[in-house]
Amino acid sequence: MKHRLISLLLLLALLLSGCGYDPAPTAGENLTIHFLDVGQADCALLECGGEFLLIDGGNRDDSQLVVSYLEQQGVEELKAVICTHAHEDHVGGLPAVLAVYPTKAVYAPTKTYASKAFDDFLYYTDQQGLEVTLPAPGDAISLGEAQVTVLGPVKTYAETNNTSIITRVDFGATAFLFTGDMEIEAENDMLDYWEGRPGMLDAQVLKVGHHGSNTSTGYRFLYEVSPEYGVISVGKGNTYGHPHAEPLSRLNQAGVVLLRTDELGTIQAESDGQEVTFTWANQSAQPEDAERAQPESYIGNRNSKVFHSPGCASLPAEKNRVEFDSYQAALDAGFTPCGSCLGK
Repeated sequence: MKHRLISLLLLLALLLSGCGYDPAPTAGENLTIHFLDVGQADCALLECGGEFLLIDGGNRDDSQLVVSYLEQQGVEELKAVICTHAHEDHVGGLPAVLAVYPTKAVYAPTKTYASKAFDDFLYYTDQQGLEVTLPAPGDAISLGEAQVTVLGPVKTYAETNNTSIITRVDFGATAFLFTGDMEIEAENDMLDYWEGRPGMLDAQVLKVGHHGSNTSTGYRFLYEVSPEYGVISVGKGNTYGHPHAEPLSRLNQAGVVLLRTDELGTIQAESDGQEVTFTWANQSAQPEDAERAQPESYIGNRNSKVFHSPGCASLPAEKNRVEFDSYQAALDAGFTPCGSCLGK
């Protein structure tokens, strides 16, 4: 029997920030999210009410693994396929999926990218008589009684990672956030875009951006999402050194329980609308310590009204320092996050 992580009891009063979503799914209906172990790549299968949606497809070499996994789950048709961005480790396995499974809609942030993997993705989309849809922030897809809402990107970027389609999946009082490989610059732009709708990025489960790279999951973004759990899709012993120490430190400081595919194998998250539970394939492994870390202190500058992390190179002189025991306490006191250490 697979290990089961203690259920996360979620608040029924969770504010869904204007999503217009009913927080009371039909009794007996669940949302299941399969984070496939595709090594140094991303692939997630969502299932709700007998409908399926695929976010990314791993590398080209993962094609047979992904198609076989969908077959094992009883997939006969896909409500939608979302290619978060055009890099091979996200789009590579999607042509094989589209060659096998009838699909109602295909989403991507672009229709042009110079690679064989992306060309194949476009070809098999066309073979189904479909065109790639470029979603806009606020667009939504229903999946059974779950709702998938596009939150980003909110601008045009030259860096492909920043074009990643960001989706929030709401089911009852639970929420999951998928971030592709979006980097800190685009994370902050997205936060600014949704600033008038507090809680729009809140999620209990975060699919950690860019395989745990230090280019993603900045302080500000992590503070706004405030996840309980973080799932990292990453390859064992990968040449990039993912996940990097910096985002792991930020996640640990925030008390996020981490579940990694390189340690646990394929991970399944199941929500009944009020609770989220996890199971995983590697029965001999356990997720990182679930005990909540205490938040670090923050150092404010009495003169500039800017606050810093304790390790910042721009800390004020001792006489000008004021200490806060949380990020929120510093904001409540009228201080602004340092652009160097906390603006990322």
